[in-house]
Amino acid sequence: MAKTILGIKLGMTQIFTEEGKVIPVTVVESGKNVVVRNKTVDVDGYSAVQLGFGEVKEDRVNKPDMGQFKKAEIKPVKFIREVRLAAESEYKIGDVIGVDIFAAGELVDVIGTSKGKGFAGGIKRHNFARGPMGHGSKSHREPGSTGAMISGPGGRVIKGKKLPGRMGGVRTTIQRLTVVRVDADRNLLLIKGAIPGPKKGLVIVRETVKPAKVHKK
Repeated sequence: MAKTILGIKLGMTQIFTEEGKVIPVTVVESGKNVVVRNKTVDVDGYSAVQLGFGEVKEDRVNKPDMGQFKKAEIKPVKFIREVRLAAESEYKIGDVIGVDIFAAGELVDVIGTSKGKGFAGGIKRHNFARGPMGHGSKSHREPGSTGAMISGPGGRVIKGKKLPGRMGGVRTTIQRLTVVRVDADRNLLLIKGAIPGPKKGLVIVRETVKPAKVHKK
């Protein structure tokens, strides 16, 4: 299984290298992830592992999830996320995964939910070019023509057309970020640069799917 862990984004700060260089980093508190369930091709049709993270009171957990926790004989967790695998998982139910699976200098991909920005126009949302700003223009920031439409009675705009609408609040992945420091004692990961989501938002840190290329001599 590719190295994967769930965590909470705490915010950004900066650290100094031995040479005195400043590196902006995002601090992710991971804690200890527990394996809640393993899925197999024979039973579920595909291979996957479900990771749990975060403390939660039992009265905040619904009955289906509580039944799953009791079956696995583990304490209830706040977050559960499933990770697809190419082969069956080598972990067993109840195994604990910590931040020490990563090391400084490794490349990771970070997945989170971007900040919601409310309703936005086409210029802000899709980087559309604006119209002329002179007084004679009647189209300053409008999206313009919607192009081809589905013909027939009740013709409509083709699905997927870029138009004004709600911006943000979607699953976002930032690839090839560098792990600067791993603090196993405090369960912290320091990752170079910014990652998606607000403070205290759930993120998934995984081994990058685009490793560095090895140039042959």
